[in-house]
Amino acid sequence: MKIVKDLLEAKGYDVWTIHPDAMVYDALVLMAEKNVGALVVVEGERPVGVVSERDYARNMILKGRTSRDTAIREIMSPLQVTVRPEQDLEECMELMTDKRVRHLPVIQGEKLIGMVSIGDIVKGIISTKEFMIEQLEKYIKGHR
Repeated sequence: MKIVKDLLEAKGYDVWTIHPDAMVYDALVLMAEKNVGALVVVEGERPVGVVSERDYARNMILKGRTSRDTAIREIMSPLQVTVRPEQDLEECMELMTDKRVRHLPVIQGEKLIGMVSIGDIVKGIISTKEFMIEQLEKYIKGHR
């Protein structure tokens, strides 16, 4: 697994979205139903941000807001960066580190086709490294 497309093919292309005017409560329900930690916030079909459990913890609980009376747009993180399916996983890791984000929406052309998390990227990089090690070990053992 070296590129985002490989990662999406392994984990699936499911991406869950919500409108910025929806209530935070609705986002929490959707995240729980889908067992995900973040949603892409879209206006029409255009991604405008990401809302995560972390946004909820920092912008709701700590500020004394209620989830039924607060719109997503008030707590979401604005969209800082997206990636393409052909981007390298190492490059994605650098983007996440530089921008301090944990989720990257994946865009092909103008269309949102998926989302990868820091956990997905780490697993993909580890898998690639393990495969390389295995191949090198086979090569070394075969040439003795």
